[in-house]
Amino acid sequence: MQRITAGATAYYQFDQWIATRSLIHGVFTRLGGFSASPWASLNVGSMVGDDPQAVERNATHMYNTLGLDRERACTVWQVHGIETVIARERPADRRWLAKADALVTDQIGLPLSMRFADCVPVLLYDPVHHAIGMAHAGWRGTVGGVVRSALDAMCATFGTQPADVQASIGPSIGPADYQVGEEVVQAVRNTFGSTDSAADPLIRRADDGSAYFDLWAANHLTLER
Repeated sequence: MQRITAGATAYYQFDQWIATRSLIHGVFTRLGGFSASPWASLNVGSMVGDDPQAVERNATHMYNTLGLDRERACTVWQVHGIETVIARERPADRRWLAKADALVTDQIGLPLSMRFADCVPVLLYDPVHHAIGMAHAGWRGTVGGVVRSALDAMCATFGTQPADVQASIGPSIGPADYQVGEEVVQAVRNTFGSTDSAADPLIRRADDGSAYFDLWAANHLTLER
């Protein structure tokens, strides 16, 4: 990934897509916005107690930075599930399309956006059909298959072939810090067939027996499968 700055605003772009002129993308940091502490400063979450006017300014600033039309932009009400929404146009009466955790579209000039904290952003691009997808993968979405849900929707709706898809896994909480409970460990085993051995690629056990989940590796494995 490459870090790009525009004044105080900082965002990231994936190396494989920087030269792809037909695809505009960015993973924004929390820098360079208008929110006061403790949301400082580029907060685009409208349900965390921040000043709604600041959130609106932040969202507009984010789209303007990428040269995108915010009035066409589509998003979802994220619920840590695996549902995928096919975006055709933004509804007239609200900013979100549905309660879901993945979005796909093949509409030219229709921006998609989601909000992430610890969870993993997974971006998909089918250059053959010029279709894109985006998934919000926390532990529930990861073990439930939200990335597969997005890819299946692209295949069924746009004729996407999985072998053509380019994927990028974005910043999130890392495997050194993402401590999880035993219910998550069991869910990971049920989905991926991982073991409790020291060589387990997805679950690391600390000396005190606590477990740490590698969300990046798990979503990478899902994409490979």
